[in-house]
Amino acid sequence: MNAVQRTEVVFNTEDLLTSLCNSVTKVLGVATNSPVSYSGMVQRIHKTCLKPDIGCFVLFDGGFSGLVILNFSAPAAMEIYHSYLLSMGMARADLASSHTSDEVSNVMGELMNQVLGDFTSKVQRELHTYISQSQPKMLVLSKQVVLSVDAHLDQPEARRVTFYTSKNNIFYLELATDRTEFVRLYDFEPQEAPNPDELMEQTAAKNAPAAAPQPAKGGGDSATDELLRSLGM
Repeated sequence: MNAVQRTEVVFNTEDLLTSLCNSVTKVLGVATNSPVSYSGMVQRIHKTCLKPDIGCFVLFDGGFSGLVILNFSAPAAMEIYHSYLLSMGMARADLASSHTSDEVSNVMGELMNQVLGDFTSKVQRELHTYISQSQPKMLVLSKQVVLSVDAHLDQPEARRVTFYTSKNNIFYLELATDRTEFVRLYDFEPQEAPNPDELMEQTAAKNAPAAAPQPAKGGGDSATDELLRSLGM
């Protein structure tokens, strides 16, 4: 039985893709305070491309290597950008009105960095390996740009997944990575992800002012009073 368990594939390319898609929906859903979903069908593709209107790519390396691309239509990018900043309390009049604005690219790049950070953390907790990521590069595009993966991939595989915003605007994720299979050598419990709410509560507790000492009950003298009496005060 042990020999069978040691040769069982427990995590492959599609599992990595699913984990990455879940990071996208989780981070963007929380940031925009609105649901983001993805298609139950995945496309096998032969090349990865940056496409109009806004494209983003991130390289990762370490336990395994690859490339992640996110292609946003202008309506999808503007919906996410507006929803994110409005949920943070900014006035609509202060927001950029065009997807070509540098502010839109900067905000979308920040969100993509959070997505990849969530994904790399899950890889470390669940697969006991480590990957590092490059800084996301957001580009406003008018034409398609083909990206070849120069990341030492021996058996590259590429996938594309369709995403939908709450207003049914569409964007796409593309993943290119080596044909990857993780095999469990022994049983272990995945590390628990830190709870953001608990961390915030702990930080607030540390920064809270110390409570004022309560007066002694029952009318008894404190040690301080006895010391003062002994000094004739």
